[in-house]
Amino acid sequence: MIYSTTKEAIFVKRSNRFIAHVLLDGKEEVVHVKNTGRCREILQKGRTVILEKARNKNRKTKYTLIAAYKNNKLINIDSQVPNQVVYEALKEGKIPDFKKIIRAKREVTFSNSRFDIFYETDEKKGFIEVKGVTLEENNIALFPDAPTNRGTKHVKEMVKAVKEGYQGVIFFLIQMNGINIFIPNKKMDPDFASALEYAEKQGVKILAYNTYISENQIELADKIMVNITP
Repeated sequence: MIYSTTKEAIFVKRSNRFIAHVLLDGKEEVVHVKNTGRCREILQKGRTVILEKARNKNRKTKYTLIAAYKNNKLINIDSQVPNQVVYEALKEGKIPDFKKIIRAKREVTFSNSRFDIFYETDEKKGFIEVKGVTLEENNIALFPDAPTNRGTKHVKEMVKAVKEGYQGVIFFLIQMNGINIFIPNKKMDPDFASALEYAEKQGVKILAYNTYISENQIELADKIMVNITP
């Protein structure tokens, strides 16, 4: 995925989940934040951030904060982009774990949940739930960065789908370069970590892929190791 128009700025503060203040060309600018998560280890005063210029000229905020540098590592924090990146890669046959996809559709309801992607092969039908990952420690990716009841619900619903004959995949898209391994953030959310471990035992496939990141682009990269029970 390519962003149309991007600019560098300096992060000042975050007013709430949706709004941040930055220094753009030496002047303070109020911008939209495309991630309602905490991102505390990323959005810190003085750090360089990347903004995308809004296409709608009538919007209150002229820019959206989509990425930030942490220790010289660029991290994309756009929470709307992971689904799109995975969906496009799936349709283009760029994910080795999925072969001979004949149909794919986004945002499909199953039971009490809406999964990000539904897909079909000649032999199977399945669901993919995509989780964007922005938290890293020592080149290890962790999810979540805050307790997520919704995420735990999705994992449990995926187990139900597998028991009903579908393939089920929880897909962690690492929104940065150079990560070696993914583990669930058990310290932050033990319920999610337990649900993920149970899901794997029940036949849900757990995948994690890096991404190629630049200031105006994000695309799927290599598959990385997953350790559900570190």
